[in-house]
Amino acid sequence: MSINRKNEDRALDKAEQELVTKTHHPELQSLEDKELANLIKLVRERRDKARGEVQRRKREMRGKAEPKRTSAATSAIGNKIKLEVLATALKRLNAERSRRERMASQLSQFELSRRALKNRKSREDNTPSPPNTRHAHEGMRNIASKRRENLIRPMELGRQRKAAAVAQAKRDSR
Repeated sequence: MSINRKNEDRALDKAEQELVTKTHHPELQSLEDKELANLIKLVRERRDKARGEVQRRKREMRGKAEPKRTSAATSAIGNKIKLEVLATALKRLNAERSRRERMASQLSQFELSRRALKNRKSREDNTPSPPNTRHAHEGMRNIASKRRENLIRPMELGRQRKAAAVAQAKRDSR
């Protein structure tokens, strides 16, 4: 279930609102990598704190824990919404971080591929490999398996195993 920004603001306090607004689209992409890592840490701490509060309230409602205040909690709805908002914000942050890592790896992979192509072309022009080396000239060849073929169907093995188990159970029940 998605939560609109109005309900997000209602569930969070002022400091948490500032953190969560940074996790929405335009602000999220303008963050530096260090700021993103710091924001992930802060939101994760807030999410864990909210999760603990929800669990504590649930225990109070069931009567498993002593109430924190004068009376036991009757509902954990507000904290559940806060927990959900913080969890979705953390998902957005993690997705952005993984997107940035993917982009960085694609860029480096492109550079590596270009360098490998350049090396290969320079090698082909200068010195061809001698035909007597252990390089694949003909390509790969299939090697036949040395394991013997099992002629018994797996269904038959299972049927026999079950029949033996039933027979043993009959003997044990006598």
